[in-house]
Amino acid sequence: MPEDESAEVAYDRYAPIYDELNAQNDYEMWLGDVLLPELERHGLRNGWVLDVGCGTGRAFDPLLAREWQVIGCDISSGMLGEAARKFDSRVRLLNLDARSLPSICPGPGLATGGAFQLILLLNDVINYMLEDDELERVFAGIARNLSRGQGLVVLDANTLSLFRTDFASGVSEAMESRGWQWRGLSDSAEPGAIFEAELSGHGVERHLHRQRHWTQEQVGAALDAAGLQPLATLGQREGEGRILLSDRPDEERDAKIIYIAARQRA
Repeated sequence: MPEDESAEVAYDRYAPIYDELNAQNDYEMWLGDVLLPELERHGLRNGWVLDVGCGTGRAFDPLLAREWQVIGCDISSGMLGEAARKFDSRVRLLNLDARSLPSICPGPGLATGGAFQLILLLNDVINYMLEDDELERVFAGIARNLSRGQGLVVLDANTLSLFRTDFASGVSEAMESRGWQWRGLSDSAEPGAIFEAELSGHGVERHLHRQRHWTQEQVGAALDAAGLQPLATLGQREGEGRILLSDRPDEERDAKIIYIAARQRA
């Protein structure tokens, strides 16, 4: 893949307008009111959280408000710069590639690796993994850092329905009315395919987003290979101003599939 088509380049160019373009996304409702309570039903306990692919830190406020100790990492220095501007020293930020996560020590007196009660992989992180082995590499890094016995990872994956809407439907009229152009470049939505879309407009340099659709079977196999045990697989959609979760995910009804997993017991 050419360097100028990488996720790192895309998000470095996206960073100046990211928060403005996504202002309508309510993280307090999504993470604070929906995902965290769901995780608590699976035994989540407060402590250290690692937000992988943290971007500009839109998940940080709900976590800090609930007294989590937060570390965020991202491949894009541009996105991390926006996060640092907003959160100063309240969150430790690391410039890391999700495909090669080291064992991270949260703070003084804590062990390196296996110290996080929660790891987030939200907002399309795994969809930017395009090669066959990249999912297992990401999950291996998660397993290295997740607390055994009480740690949970939550991740999302875009469905065929979302790819059909956002990557195979030409120009987004809603985004164009706000001064940007999001143009889907894919002809159809097939399982396991790689999709492309182009973003341009005021305040942003034209760039390409490339994402891959991962099936539930592929995600489950990669989790297992990394020593992670799925605890729940949920469909996520929006309806009547709310975020709805279903224990029977549907690629055509839901926008995302949510996976909750823990380290396998020895």
